[in-house]
Amino acid sequence: MPVSKNTIKYIQSLRQKKFRQKYDKFVVEGDKMVRELLEHRSEWVETLFALPNWMEHLPPQQWPADLQALTVSENELSRLSLLKTPNQVLALVRQPRYALRAADLTGGLSLYLDDLQDPGNMGTLLRLADWFGISTVICSPNCVEVFNPKVIQASMGAFLRVSTIVADFEAVRNTAPGLTIFGADMEGENVFQADLPQTGVLVIGNEGAGITPAVMEQVTHRVSIPRGKGGGAESLNAAVAAGIIIGVLLN
Repeated sequence: MPVSKNTIKYIQSLRQKKFRQKYDKFVVEGDKMVRELLEHRSEWVETLFALPNWMEHLPPQQWPADLQALTVSENELSRLSLLKTPNQVLALVRQPRYALRAADLTGGLSLYLDDLQDPGNMGTLLRLADWFGISTVICSPNCVEVFNPKVIQASMGAFLRVSTIVADFEAVRNTAPGLTIFGADMEGENVFQADLPQTGVLVIGNEGAGITPAVMEQVTHRVSIPRGKGGGAESLNAAVAAGIIIGVLLN
């Protein structure tokens, strides 16, 4: 059965944040990521649109009763896809919802992304969290949206294993009073020399403006990454800086 124009219009509308929020859905594309999605979070999937060859080689498993799997042509997939080059399969996915819990904040290291705007950085930070076993990433209300297609692609599947929550910093402090708060600051203590705890929340600031003043006031441990001898770069990319600090904190 051909894919209807209304279905194509609906999927294409999910490029935009307002429609992702309206319908509470997002799109996952590509062989590897959709297979991971089906393996770990099949209950999130509402509909699969896939080429015949992909569908034929899909391993049999127990699907949720309400999951639709539709075989489409290359032309139809191209019209559905949000990518420049469609990759065999597209999944229409329900947005998960996670609660902000004290146990998640006090049991290890979490990240708070303070007005981060670049989808590539957001996706990379989710991958970093996944790599280091950080289970909770909190995004300020002004952050780029986690379900942005570019974030999903850049995360390389990390969104399946990392809980992402949108909350302001006051909510974080109210949920876990007395929490250790780490923040990157050019005037902070050398992170390689500081004696720091391994639990708390690491705040990653906006790419250009850094950590907002209101949040910086709450930081209990300001840390810096010293520039190497002869180094001339003005600053580090937000995700690169986060990776270095996380690696030191959890070492």
